[in-house]
Amino acid sequence: MRWQGQAVQEGESAALIPLKGLMRSVRTPEFEGVTFHEVAAKTALNKVPGQSNMPFSWTVNPTRGCLHQCVYCLSPETLILMADGRQKLLRDVKVGDAVVGTELNGRYRRFVRAEVLARWGTEKPAFRVTLRDGTEIVASGDHRFLTERGWKYVARPEDGSQRPSLTQNNGLMGFGLGMPPEQYVEPEDSAEYRRGYLTGMIRGDGMLIDKTYVRASNGKPYRVTIFRLALIDAPALIRSRNFLARVGIKTALKPFITAGQQRPMQAIYTSTRTNYRGIKQIIDWPEDPGSDWRRGYLAGFFDAEGSYSQGALRFSNSDQEMLSRGLSALHSLGFDGVIEPANARGIAALRVRGGRTAHRRFFHMVGPSIGRKLAILGSAVKTSSDLGIASVEALGRTESLIDITTSTGDFIANGVVSHNCFARKTHEYLDLDAGRDFDTQIIVKTNVAEVLRAELNRPSWKREHVALGTNTDPYQRAEGRYQLMPGIIRALADSGTPFSILTKGPLLKRDLPLLQEAAKQVPVSVAVSLAVMDPELQQKVEPGTPDPRARLNLIRSITDAGLDCSVLAMPILPWLTDGDARIDTLHAALAEAGASYVTTGALHLRPGAREWFMAWLAREYPALVAKYRRIYGGGSYASKEYRHWLADSARAARRRHGFDKPADLMWRERNDPDSPVSNQAGSNQVALTTAAAAPMQPALF
Repeated sequence: MRWQGQAVQEGESAALIPLKGLMRSVRTPEFEGVTFHEVAAKTALNKVPGQSNMPFSWTVNPTRGCLHQCVYCLSPETLILMADGRQKLLRDVKVGDAVVGTELNGRYRRFVRAEVLARWGTEKPAFRVTLRDGTEIVASGDHRFLTERGWKYVARPEDGSQRPSLTQNNGLMGFGLGMPPEQYVEPEDSAEYRRGYLTGMIRGDGMLIDKTYVRASNGKPYRVTIFRLALIDAPALIRSRNFLARVGIKTALKPFITAGQQRPMQAIYTSTRTNYRGIKQIIDWPEDPGSDWRRGYLAGFFDAEGSYSQGALRFSNSDQEMLSRGLSALHSLGFDGVIEPANARGIAALRVRGGRTAHRRFFHMVGPSIGRKLAILGSAVKTSSDLGIASVEALGRTESLIDITTSTGDFIANGVVSHNCFARKTHEYLDLDAGRDFDTQIIVKTNVAEVLRAELNRPSWKREHVALGTNTDPYQRAEGRYQLMPGIIRALADSGTPFSILTKGPLLKRDLPLLQEAAKQVPVSVAVSLAVMDPELQQKVEPGTPDPRARLNLIRSITDAGLDCSVLAMPILPWLTDGDARIDTLHAALAEAGASYVTTGALHLRPGAREWFMAWLAREYPALVAKYRRIYGGGSYASKEYRHWLADSARAARRRHGFDKPADLMWRERNDPDSPVSNQAGSNQVALTTAAAAPMQPALF
């Protein structure tokens, strides 16, 4: 690779990231927008946490940051509070978005508007923080949250050094979720949700007339049929109009003026009897309403007659039927509510109890349209829920995590105040400027091979298995410039240390002669991830990565060199990459390429990732949405019947193409929730594919 026109950043530019050991920062036209920070590393071997269930203890990462920009790196499950009062999955938050941050104003910390300045993703050991109110947050150990005693890290660093970390004596600041995140589900735009929304909206604020009158002038009868819905807030009016249009009821949009009107209003109208009857049918009370109808009803009722001020969320109406139906819907969705006595005008109120925690959950799970009613900016950060730390649990695996940098230095994550360090190294390790992300600021340990060789030559080194590619791909494009892997391979082989490599990068072919020589000295295994054979679909789910043909050629080159190459063929996507024919085609192609092992597994839809994937599916393959809901239900795993079918189909394909190996069986047993879990490491191939599980499982999904 030629780096013509490379520029060494000096002066002010060179100080963008004050890294320890920084020698120089380089930019080049071949990597537009990317800066490579060349550092002299003090260590090369990274110890895997003792509580991890990974079947290896050590990794080597010659770089930090990744140029692949895979969708697989962008699937965090955290909900971020946006400035409009709604919550959005962290993976959907973009640079320039307005979120809620906090700032001290006198004696009080208040919620304020903040702008997202940067975002990045990485792979790191994950921890689950559980609060006493049921809120759960998955974060890296070096993430910080605001407690009543100031900012504290999730966990102490691996070297045991002191830093303020969360304990069960701490409580977080914010309002929390009030329940585990998998129960914190957004409403789906289903026919029943739309029907419920129109029922709450039209019964709350609409006018329906179908009546015969007598003309005073001549005594002749005439009939008036009309539907009208007038609102100040355009989003709710347009939503109602669109929902009616989807069932064939067209309405006219016109200005609406009444005597003494303070603010401009618009209304939607129709005067046909067919539309009138259709609307009446839509808003009939259902005999057995489902959860979608209830969510829609509460959203429409709130947009029509709801208010949120001074910490109180209420629906006001004189119709006791509407109020009692609203109360029943609240209870069925897990909310606490009460109907307050009517005032002198006969107007009663349905109030949602539970404070800010319940109110934010209500807005997220019900999905009203009127943003001004969701406002939180300017109010004080008060913690009324029990946000005490119940537990901090190391999950024993690496997960894809994302961080954002905001103008206030913080943001609201799963209802608690979070610092700008989600999914990034501490200042102690990288000292990265908060505005730099891992897609454009690549840290390169230029002396990693020399440092590694020295560490491996220590008398204390026990020649344990070392895995490469479990954090960032060691054969991303920058390796062509720095050529760090040859020195790493030689150091491992010369010291008698077995190792494995996981990659998507064809650049590995450059080092095949070295790997052949290394395999004569130590056990060496290589794995390539490939589950999608359709190039168009592959680019939808893994944009920017090598296409299937390039990966098959890489597998062929590895096996032609006399090395075993295992393949991680997961996740299998129902109705997209499954089916006996597709699975057979995949195995046939892998067999032709010479792969040694194949491991398969169904798509896993974790909470948060589930919502993201279903939104993607609705955009790209809307006809499949109902089918996915059927086989996944409300959980993360496909139905037992589907998993058993997939296992049988994959087993048959393995047998036909010579892949029925113990390693594959062990992988399935480790990952199938219906099978006993084995904690024993098998061959190097098993170790390698298991290592791949952490970065691959979060995936696009």
